[in-house]
Amino acid sequence: MKTRINFNDFNKPDLRVGTIICVEDFPEARNPAYKLTIDFGDLGLRKTSAQITSLYTKDHLLNLQIIAVVNFPAKQIANIMSQCLVLGAVSGKDVMLLHPESNVLNGSVVA
Repeated sequence: MKTRINFNDFNKPDLRVGTIICVEDFPEARNPAYKLTIDFGDLGLRKTSAQITSLYTKDHLLNLQIIAVVNFPAKQIANIMSQCLVLGAVSGKDVMLLHPESNVLNGSVVA
């Protein structure tokens, strides 16, 4: 278990629902990954990469709603600027994306 945090720490990440609208191969990444473009509604489009190729095909990811942290500073990942962090459960080397059970409005706050 990581270090305990207080409730104010928990409120710092801005977790939002977005829909993946574009999935591309990312051969420049050190580990197998996809480039994702995600629609967060009023927050706009954000790009990122995700090492999720072992469990997901590009077709499966297209139009999938996911949960991401949208208030991290942008970070250079190979040749793209990552603008959000997609959340998933890690099992060994596999990452299973967290997503809403039913479709919700893009940009919805996760509480």
